Amino acid sequence: MQRSFFLLLCVLACAPARAFELPAQSTQVLVGTAADWNSSYVKLTLYERQPGGPWAATGAAWSGRLGKSGLVWGRGLHPIPAGAKIKTEGDKRAPAGVFDLGGAWGYAPTIQKAPSLNYVQVTSRDLWFEDAASPLYNQYLRIDHEPRTAEEKKAQMKQDDYAHSLKLFIAHNAYPRIQPGAGSSIFFHIWRNGGNSPTAGCTTMAEENLKRLIASVVPERRPLYVLLPEAEYARYRAEWKLP
Repeated sequence: MQRSFFLLLCVLACAPARAFELPAQSTQVLVGTAADWNSSYVKLTLYERQPGGPWAATGAAWSGRLGKSGLVWGRGLHPIPAGAKIKTEGDKRAPAGVFDLGGAWGYAPTIQKAPSLNYVQVTSRDLWFEDAASPLYNQYLRIDHEPRTAEEKKAQMKQDDYAHSLKLFIAHNAYPRIQPGAGSSIFFHIWRNGGNSPTAGCTTMAEENLKRLIASVVPERRPLYVLLPEAEYARYRAEWKLP
């Protein structure tokens, strides 16, 4: 009887966990698909649905750019396949998977957005830490003084860089489950050179498309970003209940 009891425990422990799927409360999903893991180009489509209903695109797809070296599995809501390569700081790859969306940051005093979407007008005192050795790695902080140390100056979000004058946070490797060195400061922001330049890991797009995306995001609908190569999207679409 004791042996049977331990066999039962083993069976329960070894049983597969419930398969992953998009959270039921998520009714807004931005889908990004790339040709393959090494592509820096992405096609973006925003989908919405009524609770329990089917997904429907809200309009035409638009183009964006990804990391210079393509994509790699990131740390988000999705399970990571066994043995898969995972994003690291400085690898110049965009994190693939399923991610919550955070707040918006920008240089303008106000932007068009849902009332509940948090927006921060970036000043010289707004910092985002990308040093994996920092206890504030991949976290935002507003300090009460002008930056003095090399660490503070390096972490300044406002660098007179128009491409970063408007951005929306992609919750890769995000608080409270931050893994040092697993990649930081992943945002949607304005693309460079009219879309002719790849990124260091962010997803970029034309300014008008970014403004339209941010204006569409409604936190109460738990908006998500799904970014995958086309083959992986096709593989997981039914199982994850993707649009």
